[in-house]
Amino acid sequence: MRSSRWRWHLDEMFAKINGQTHYLWRAVDHEGEVLESYVTKTRDKKAALKFLKKAMRKHGRAEEIVTDQLRSYGAALKQIGAGAAAPANDRDGVEHPADGRAGMASS
Repeated sequence: MRSSRWRWHLDEMFAKINGQTHYLWRAVDHEGEVLESYVTKTRDKKAALKFLKKAMRKHGRAEEIVTDQLRSYGAALKQIGAGAAAPANDRDGVEHPADGRAGMASS
């Protein structure tokens, strides 16, 4: 499946598993479909890099990547060399296709 190449929304969330904090990373395409998910114990460049490589290997490169400005994404994208897929700002009031919640800006 290599059709989701337009826009990806990347995010991560905290999850407690057996009393320990883990991080669920996920990539959602422009239609709201979850492309990839990945669970790690860390929230750093190494984890972001592994997650992005896994998603790109399975779905190809996205034309645009929207993030929540976590610095790990920027470092990982820079290492991958994703110049065409520069991270975009998530805080512009655009609805998230995955869960329907509104962005940070309000009118």
